[in-house]
Amino acid sequence: MKTVRVHEFGGPEALQYEDAPVPEPGFGEVRVRIEAIGLNFIDCYHRKGSYPGTLPVTPGMEAAGVVDAVGSGTDGLDVGDRVAYATHQGSYAEYTVVPAGKLVPVPDEVSTQGAAAVMLQGMTAHYLAFTTYSLAQTDTALVHAAAGGVGLLLVQMAKRAGARVIGTVSTEEKAALARQAGADEIILYTQSDFEEETLRLTDNQGVNVVYDSVAKTTFEQGINCLKPRGYMVLYGQSSGPVSEFNPQILNQKGSLFLTRPSLTHYADDRGELLQRSGDLFSWMSSGELDVRIDTTFALADASAAHRYIEGRQTKGKVLLIP
Repeated sequence: MKTVRVHEFGGPEALQYEDAPVPEPGFGEVRVRIEAIGLNFIDCYHRKGSYPGTLPVTPGMEAAGVVDAVGSGTDGLDVGDRVAYATHQGSYAEYTVVPAGKLVPVPDEVSTQGAAAVMLQGMTAHYLAFTTYSLAQTDTALVHAAAGGVGLLLVQMAKRAGARVIGTVSTEEKAALARQAGADEIILYTQSDFEEETLRLTDNQGVNVVYDSVAKTTFEQGINCLKPRGYMVLYGQSSGPVSEFNPQILNQKGSLFLTRPSLTHYADDRGELLQRSGDLFSWMSSGELDVRIDTTFALADASAAHRYIEGRQTKGKVLLIP
């Protein structure tokens, strides 16, 4: 089979398209013939070595496809079943082996590309809006990168909860997409200071929660945008990690909360995984959730795909197609 592997940590050129043996499923595992692969910023971190890993490494944390072989000790899965998964590394390949407990069924009403596009980012938006900070009609949320893969989904879910949403974007084109998703107010951070604008839009009261996937360039100002006892939800670091931070600032700014969540801890339980993915597929099937696929790249062009997402060009989900 064809796969993409990293033999030395580095830039997009470190992604090598090469041959590899088709893997065999072991006990409790299933082999999936991959039809669509979701790209995420964590793939870039794994490529660069920002997270600990053993070389060579095959990036990719989510995909959708068809069950190709079933190992012993698995129940309820048959060859030919349509499935999707997230939070299991190694999806940049034509075939991969996945623990059966991580696979979710894909209903007929949802396309394979749609399933691959929503697993990691959709479930992330789900836990952010409904669990990490459970949004209510009285809340105002600041969503950074509101036109990105998670951002467009998070805006829709925040509006589903009845919250007021202020989104930050870089261009007018992205502003239009965020508005279409339901954002009440848009801040073009390339033209205005988002801290000043957020405080102006909230009559200097601040917001209940900041959803921040950018980190280094937004974190400190985001803290200043929060109401007393507000939540800073830091779920990514597309601009780099946050500098050293003194927790005493949380007290000084109003007994604030700071959390650094991961989908791994919000979908580790099988029931929780099925509930989150089931909600997403149900909303997609009924037309209540718009999952925007920005563009696709061939698996062989993984390097170009990484350059695209690291260049902040994304306006929705980016997929790799084997």
